[in-house]
Amino acid sequence: MPETPESPSRIALVVANLGTPDAPTAKAVRRYLAEFLHDPRVVQLTRWIWCPLLHFVILPLRGPKAAAKYAKIWLPEGSPLAVHTQRLAAAMQARLPEWHVAAAMRYGKPALKGLLPDLRAQGFGKIVVLPLYPQYSSTTTASIEDVVKREAAGMPVAFIDDYSSDPHWVAAVADSIARWRQQHGRGEHLLFSFHGLPQRIADLGDPYPQRCAASVQAIAAALGLSPAEWTLTYQSRFGKERWLSPATDRTLEEMAARGVRRVDVVCPGFAVDCLETLEEVAMQYAEGFAEKGGELRYIPCLNDSAAHADALVELARRAVNG
Repeated sequence: MPETPESPSRIALVVANLGTPDAPTAKAVRRYLAEFLHDPRVVQLTRWIWCPLLHFVILPLRGPKAAAKYAKIWLPEGSPLAVHTQRLAAAMQARLPEWHVAAAMRYGKPALKGLLPDLRAQGFGKIVVLPLYPQYSSTTTASIEDVVKREAAGMPVAFIDDYSSDPHWVAAVADSIARWRQQHGRGEHLLFSFHGLPQRIADLGDPYPQRCAASVQAIAAALGLSPAEWTLTYQSRFGKERWLSPATDRTLEEMAARGVRRVDVVCPGFAVDCLETLEEVAMQYAEGFAEKGGELRYIPCLNDSAAHADALVELARRAVNG
């Protein structure tokens, strides 16, 4: 019997990432940051305090500065995060010819909001949503889940909320590090740098720090590293409150003071390369470490590598079967 458009066997996979500005301009960055920083999952201040501060202080100040940073890493095809996410989705589509794979962004375009109703209208009987956040956090993964819950409207959705210790993903990250070091030589120390989180949120029960630690321990074990050979750190602090520690930049300063001269840095909390990996780590931190006589070598994210696509496809298939 031929499959009809309404058949429950028609599966759509939504690969969802954070988002990015449409262009490396102050106007585009302000528009993107306004949507991002309006999310109460991201900033949990009272709206009547936060909104005036955001629109009259933060966006006018941060927009031009952030645009200049984006301009340093912008690719001919667009923002690295958008380009790599689309390429990863295409690699997954090639491995799932019987499915429909769509890339979406929580903030910016192509928008996650409105996508699920569109997929249902197209007759997909089941949807898998895979946030490209290996480690669950209420500030990231849960925000995507909020949108999915609002728009699913009874539609069967399989939501993958964490893959921080998934053996296929761990193997892909470990293999990428091993291959990079085989090609470029081995640094004196390996830093695992993750996006930071206010300590207050972790104290309220967000499991993100534990998930980051689980990822690093699994990757280090796969590489055969002793605890003395690696350090877990956090980057991208914002504001004056206390964030997760140790901080990546301060750790690098301490290492330089101890005479460490060659450090390899990898960012397994990011599925694809973006502003935080390419500009903050590979440029800012590398320049700061060089000023102190050291060499920081950045190991790229998995991006659209075959191993990454294979690992995520396996996750999606298990979600459907489970």
